[in-house]
Amino acid sequence: MPILARYALEFFSHSADQTRRVGVRLGSLLQKGMVVCLEGDLGAGKTTLTDGIAQGFGSPDRVSSPTYVILNEYRHPNGSQVLHADAYRLPGNNPFDMEMLDLDHKLENGILVVEWAERLKNYLPKEHMWVNLNYLGVDQRHLIFTPRGKAYEAVAKKLQQSLFGA
Repeated sequence: MPILARYALEFFSHSADQTRRVGVRLGSLLQKGMVVCLEGDLGAGKTTLTDGIAQGFGSPDRVSSPTYVILNEYRHPNGSQVLHADAYRLPGNNPFDMEMLDLDHKLENGILVVEWAERLKNYLPKEHMWVNLNYLGVDQRHLIFTPRGKAYEAVAKKLQQSLFGA
């Protein structure tokens, strides 16, 4: 039995800057309508990775954790956007009202990155990129990218080529 899911990509980061650079490469591969789901403990690097994703997608805005506001929006010069949601403070037994945030409409013109995505599994699209981030030490993180859907498998393959070469 394989250690990782089919098409999964494993990466060991040795600094916050390296985690951010991996995010930049991932963000550069994403298309409008795509969703990236982040799972990891506090301090695992979710916001750092999101900062890189936003940069790679083309947003000049500074990324900050949306823990208290639930959703931040970062603009792109061409009018598209990066939506950055944080489900940490959402009650686990109360359904997340996706309609209130109008994410379906907003995704037509951008991408969505969700921190603490495991809390919203039932409300997220079936196809997405799932990223597990694990804290290994002060400067070390273990990242596993698991694509769910053909478009995300293609992104994972391109990300692997970008990170490790042919």
